[in-house]
Amino acid sequence: MSIRDNFCPKCGKPTDQPGLCTQCRIGSVPWFTADNRVQHTECPSCGAMKQQNTWTDSERTRTEIAPDLARSAVHFHEDVKKASIEVSVEDLTVNRSRAHLTIRGLLYKKPVEDTCTVEIVWHKEQCDRCNRISGSYYEGVVQVRAEGRIPGTFEIQSAASIAQGVEDSLQAGGERLSFISDATPTRDGLDITVGSQHIGQLISQRIVAQLGGRYTTHPKLVGEKNGRQLYRITYSVRLPRFQKFDVVKVRNRFLEVDRVESHFIRAMDLHDGAQKSVRDNDVERIIGNARYPETALVAYADGKTIGVMDPLTHQTMELRAVPWMEIGAGDQVSILRDGDQLIIVR
Repeated sequence: MSIRDNFCPKCGKPTDQPGLCTQCRIGSVPWFTADNRVQHTECPSCGAMKQQNTWTDSERTRTEIAPDLARSAVHFHEDVKKASIEVSVEDLTVNRSRAHLTIRGLLYKKPVEDTCTVEIVWHKEQCDRCNRISGSYYEGVVQVRAEGRIPGTFEIQSAASIAQGVEDSLQAGGERLSFISDATPTRDGLDITVGSQHIGQLISQRIVAQLGGRYTTHPKLVGEKNGRQLYRITYSVRLPRFQKFDVVKVRNRFLEVDRVESHFIRAMDLHDGAQKSVRDNDVERIIGNARYPETALVAYADGKTIGVMDPLTHQTMELRAVPWMEIGAGDQVSILRDGDQLIIVR
């Protein structure tokens, strides 16, 4: 049998293949189908989008989402190759849009083209995270306190910043329910209310790693769900008695704290610049913190002696020059006070 003996049984035209010719095959195959309507569900509070019962954070605008949403309504026959869809969208109402689609492709090596319309429904629904936050749901509280003192402003700000960084990292990694619902300074420190036990533990660990101290956990049974006991955990973070840059008095010498290790502090002797390790029980008192010094003018510098003008009395006080710092007349130095005595700090 030669090629000329092949005829299309539908239209009778000669064909180079058994059965229907290419044109009749195309006409008999629904090469695409399109859903009449698609729906986009978005949280009105945070903008998260819902896909197959799963919420994900998104910063895409309605204009950016609409074309992809319309294309998702189109389903191609498996034999269609090099498919493309052009989309134009018109807004009908706040909650409705209409997408006009021009659809092209190759079917059995022949170009095909058609048009259709798809209605887009913009649905609003509060997401799982916002629903928990608005319902005051939480799984733990991180309580930041200090041993034998009230945490300083720097420590409170640092703890809040650390907590925010942990939340940002977990949210970026997809842990939507690891959130901070509240961070409230108190007269004793800082309380951070968290939406999951995981974020509470991470915040506690990182605060201790950066600011020192220790933390303990105190679970409390609050109920039961699906046969599983539910707990809320208090993460009790205790910062050390001393913090970095504290200036302390030990045996008539002034030391500036570098770090705290168990019951010892590592510090620099402000008299000669030497590094020392002393027991925290040997500290007589805290003079202040070098983060918050006063600034004083150096009136003169003469060998081992310098004259510093007291910024309060404007009288020049003679101090011993410190070997760990080069000071000349006209320079400004940072100082702390111990009664009437001025102490030069770093």
